[in-house]
Amino acid sequence: MAVSERNPTAEVSFDEVVGRADPSMWIVTTVAGDLRAGCVVGFATQTSIEPRRFLVCLSKANHTYRIAERARYLAVHLLTTDTASLAELFGSETGSRIDKFEHCEWHEGPHSLPILTATTGWLTGEILQRNDFGDHVGYLLTPTFAHAPAVRTAPLRYKTVADLPTGH
Repeated sequence: MAVSERNPTAEVSFDEVVGRADPSMWIVTTVAGDLRAGCVVGFATQTSIEPRRFLVCLSKANHTYRIAERARYLAVHLLTTDTASLAELFGSETGSRIDKFEHCEWHEGPHSLPILTATTGWLTGEILQRNDFGDHVGYLLTPTFAHAPAVRTAPLRYKTVADLPTGH
């Protein structure tokens, strides 16, 4: 099969293969000026061991993306099975309509970023690069601070939140 040819079932099969990976879910928060924003993301991963790098992708349709475009830093919070309510808040609501931070506990962390209190593990990173990946923009981060959970808990997986209505 030539490189330019596509199997008509490729998209369906691709979705099935990727869906079975059932990735961990994250919440990204950021600040630019006096504007705070945050959203659930499923496209996030470590990209390098040395130097340490982390990639998080934000949907261009998302309010958080518009704030992140003006930001220098992002905070990335690992969601666990006991933080599903945060996934619903940050995934089903949009920051263009409500202040999500009025509905959860958080504190100002490194780089004035909002840190969600209920999450057990998080990292902050300086944005090294922004890459257009289609309907998402990838933010390559170099870690600046991190907080590891004291107790290991199971990460919240995509299949748990797949049916949540989206905020945008």
